[in-house]
Amino acid sequence: MSEPTRPSSHSPEEFNAMYAGTPPWDIGRPQPPLLALADAGELRGRVLDIGCGTGEHALMAAQHGLDATGIDSAPAAIESARRKAAERGLNVRFLVHNALDLESLGEQFDTVLDSGLFHVFDDRDRAAYVESLKTVTAPGARYFVLCFSDRQPGDRGPRRVTQAEIRQSFSQGWRVDAIEMVKIETTMGPEGIVAWLARVARIDG
Repeated sequence: MSEPTRPSSHSPEEFNAMYAGTPPWDIGRPQPPLLALADAGELRGRVLDIGCGTGEHALMAAQHGLDATGIDSAPAAIESARRKAAERGLNVRFLVHNALDLESLGEQFDTVLDSGLFHVFDDRDRAAYVESLKTVTAPGARYFVLCFSDRQPGDRGPRRVTQAEIRQSFSQGWRVDAIEMVKIETTMGPEGIVAWLARVARIDG
């Protein structure tokens, strides 16, 4: 299977252009591993969906009665997300915003969701992203990330991520509670993509 799913080499402008159609990662519903977390009551408080795309996970949080905000660098994705919220009668705030500059939001969140963003960053931006996350979370906040696994065959799509890379990225000021192997669904076929679902807690500054 070829998986042209959100390659890290794409610029924000290229990502935005992809939303003129339907990107492979935009399946029109929440990813099952994140939906299972929501159904189990794992999401709480104010929820931030980073790299929200067309908004399915922020909308999912709102459907579970939570205060939800979604951000993405692609204006076309945010426009679609806002349209979905209006059509479904859900009160969700969607903003065009840079994930590497979360501090400028000037807000704190209890739960952060990341479906397919972490794995697009190179090493430098990955470190900057983790520091950015710290600015919108306090001790006790939780971060759930769904990302490409190094166990996915082939080399198309985003860079693969190892469990060790996840643990290293969140070794300062965070606690990695669990990493499990799951699947990311795409529009490319029923087999999906091998992924990691990591549960990470903010513990200090």
